[in-house]
Amino acid sequence: MNQRGSMNRKFNLGLSALTIGLVLASGSVMAYEKGDFVVRGGLAMVDPNDDSSELSLNGTGLADTSVSVDDDTQLGLTLTYMFMDKVGVTLLGATPFKHTVTAKGVTADDLKTAEVKHLPPTVTVQYFPLDAQSAFQPYVGVGLNYTKFFQEELTSDFKDVLGDGKIKLDDSFGYALQLGADYKLSSNIVLNAAIWSIDIDTTATIDLDSGSQIKTDVDIDPMVYMVGVGYQF
Repeated sequence: MNQRGSMNRKFNLGLSALTIGLVLASGSVMAYEKGDFVVRGGLAMVDPNDDSSELSLNGTGLADTSVSVDDDTQLGLTLTYMFMDKVGVTLLGATPFKHTVTAKGVTADDLKTAEVKHLPPTVTVQYFPLDAQSAFQPYVGVGLNYTKFFQEELTSDFKDVLGDGKIKLDDSFGYALQLGADYKLSSNIVLNAAIWSIDIDTTATIDLDSGSQIKTDVDIDPMVYMVGVGYQF
């Protein structure tokens, strides 16, 4: 199964789980109420479903080359404001995620190329279908993501093979889809689980001190998973 197939399978599994929850939960005609705030915090994992173009050296493609991006887990935080019954807007934030970028096909073994950090602030409009008094509160959301890359650094492994230089990843704008659910432990405290599918595309450019340039387009397109607790007020 390819990476995009894996992403779709994970998202469909999450959708199925929340659909089952909707069937089991008692529904009514209202949702979280207008004017409510919900703050949620917990662990958030960015799990890339990456795909890339072949690397190019000074504009010439290098056959059978690509890059991959590993996952990372950080502290996640969301803030939801209900601007009307059933509908709210949520901002997702987190401590900076750190990823290792690995080049494939450049050397006999995979070459750890760079360490990069990013922040993925994401805004979604959410719909809560159940009664405000229901302990189980599933929701769906759609919105936009902006990913800011920073502190990009080439690894010593890369420098030993190809020499020193600098790497830059372009920032990204893309869509975001979300599924989640709160379970009320009390009138204010909730348990939360959420899944995002985020479109993150970037171009990585390495300018070597020798004067050569290496480039590749990378579709990171991660699933983001978060579990934690929240407070409604």
